[in-house]
Amino acid sequence: MGPLLPDDGPAGARYVRRTRGIAAEALAFVLVTVLFPVLLVAAVVVDAALWLRRRKPWMATRLLLFAWWFLAGEMLGMTSLLVSWLTTGGPFVADHPRRRRWVYRTRIRWAGGHFGGVRVLFGLKLEVDGIEHGGPGPVLIFIRHASIIDNTMPDAVIGKAHGIGLRFVLKRELQMIPTIDVGGRMVPTTFVRRASKDPDAELAQVRKLAVDLGPDEGILIYPEGTRHTAAKLAKAQATIAERQPLVAPLANRLRHVLPPRLGGPLALLDESAGRADVVFCGHVGLDGFEYISDIWSGGLVGTTVRVKLWRHPGSAVPADEQGRTEWLYAQWQVLDDWIGEQRVELGSDGLPPKAAAALAG
Repeated sequence: MGPLLPDDGPAGARYVRRTRGIAAEALAFVLVTVLFPVLLVAAVVVDAALWLRRRKPWMATRLLLFAWWFLAGEMLGMTSLLVSWLTTGGPFVADHPRRRRWVYRTRIRWAGGHFGGVRVLFGLKLEVDGIEHGGPGPVLIFIRHASIIDNTMPDAVIGKAHGIGLRFVLKRELQMIPTIDVGGRMVPTTFVRRASKDPDAELAQVRKLAVDLGPDEGILIYPEGTRHTAAKLAKAQATIAERQPLVAPLANRLRHVLPPRLGGPLALLDESAGRADVVFCGHVGLDGFEYISDIWSGGLVGTTVRVKLWRHPGSAVPADEQGRTEWLYAQWQVLDDWIGEQRVELGSDGLPPKAAAALAG
């Protein structure tokens, strides 16, 4: 079934982190539920005042409703994970096929609930092209990273459409969310340190995700490693010019995405050579919404989100590292060009003013 990747930190620290996270979410859910009538009145007053002054969309009300929806989803998610653990042996069974399938299905519902809540409350229009390319597995999925919202998109869109379970490469900071922390250790997941002093050890963990990848599974990675802005792009291109001069001409052509960090993607391509197809996923419409403060500006309301998938057979990936690097950049350039085309078609570069300002910074 592929190896589970245990937390390499001290057990005590792990238990404290999870206890604090679960307690904080449970307490927040209770408080928001109990105080909801008062909070709703306050949100409506704030929104009405801002709308009368400058016709700002009703963001306080939307954010309050989503806060409750998010916390309720977290409670349901943790309950489902607990039931799956107890009914498949609990502490007496380290791993179980039925437990993994249950966790995959739970995560699809969890992500779909969060992403669906955003779509309904903020009036997002979702257009997906090429969803048929997302499955079946085994597949490697390379997706761009643009905002805090696209973390739920892979399971909510691709996983739901094809019923496949995704093994994730995630940044270690996401362990602060209990459902991700607990659920991620019940299926193959690696939480990487982005500034690790031992990158070889991190890559060895990433490689393990490709072991025994099943026909109903995929591996998802964000090759950029962080969310795109113009400043981050310029910095990444300058770093590559200094450290990887042969790659620099390829990186310098990119305009709308960051250059892919080669370590993780190349390790996965190498480990799964000939056994998994490769899917690239691009999207526009969520750019610039990196923090809650960006969403507060109101630019997310009524946004059109376009998603496109491209699929390549594993046999099309070159066998040597240089060839794979050039091939990966070629596909990333296709994605970059598509984003540029979509922004022109959507008008005003496809970005609300606040989002455009965030990307420029």
